[in-house]
Amino acid sequence: QVRMVESGGGLVQAGGSLRLSCAASGRTFSSYAMAWFRQAPGKEREFVAACNWSGGRTYYADSVKGRFGISRDNANPTVYLQMNSLKSEDTAVYYCASRMGGAASSYRDYDYWGQGTQVTVSS
Repeated sequence: QVRMVESGGGLVQAGGSLRLSCAASGRTFSSYAMAWFRQAPGKEREFVAACNWSGGRTYYADSVKGRFGISRDNANPTVYLQMNSLKSEDTAVYYCASRMGGAASSYRDYDYWGQGTQVTVSS
């Protein structure tokens, strides 16, 4: 089992940057694919980015490609989401998630979730 706690959210102006962190606990963290999802009010949870167990393979939603970067540190079990050139439409609660096996883009494929961190982008 992997437990996760997100941090780093906040209020930022459009065009700015934020870096989210997701600290994980569990001996098998390096065996898990990790992902970030987000959910805006009244909308379904949507895929943002994912990486495989090593971080060597990364995947992004088209809406964030070129602006966001996912990375992980298996030695200090943490996954990061660097968010640049933020837009008002990036406003949402951001969740990290994990699953055994390869990365996936559907929230239904993930087994463990953090509690979420709010990101608000003002225009």
